[in-house]
Amino acid sequence: MVAVRRLGLSAIVFLVFSVPAVWGCSSAGPYGFSRSYSPLGPEEAALQGSDHYDPVMAKRLPDEWRSKKLDVFGIVLARGEGREGLADLTLSVRRLAARNLCEDASEDSCRVTVGDQELARVHALVKLSQNDNVGNERVQPRSLLRVVGKLEDQANKDDGSDVLLSEFYRHWPAAYFVTEQARSYMKR
Repeated sequence: MVAVRRLGLSAIVFLVFSVPAVWGCSSAGPYGFSRSYSPLGPEEAALQGSDHYDPVMAKRLPDEWRSKKLDVFGIVLARGEGREGLADLTLSVRRLAARNLCEDASEDSCRVTVGDQELARVHALVKLSQNDNVGNERVQPRSLLRVVGKLEDQANKDDGSDVLLSEFYRHWPAAYFVTEQARSYMKR
């Protein structure tokens, strides 16, 4: 009772209502259901020291760009077999939107949002997890990936696109992200 008198009634009311609210908070989850993009812990670690992939500069200064760790968002256009058990994913490079689009005021209605326009094409060589390799929500055309890695010395022999050897990736199946075209029925 002495502790209650020392805290005061307003402090007790604050504690009673704020502690459960903190426990009820949740993260944006693996698919980033929040108003702004939320990197996961392992993603943040992988991004340390990386630059965004710039296809123009990668062509202009290839030696410099091959020495950098890069990150890129891309929509999967095709999936093939790469070397040594890696998936060879052809990506349509997209810009991450400043804010995610949402269906309503709730954060869980928000989806990671990328631009409508293709900035370039790049091949990503990725070691897929078992969950991303098979099943309905596997990496396939129309999935979104964020890939962190380094450019290989040689371009893709079929189409001449840069090849990014992945150190890390994050995957969104087709229904878990949107392009800015969704602005017609979603809001910021």
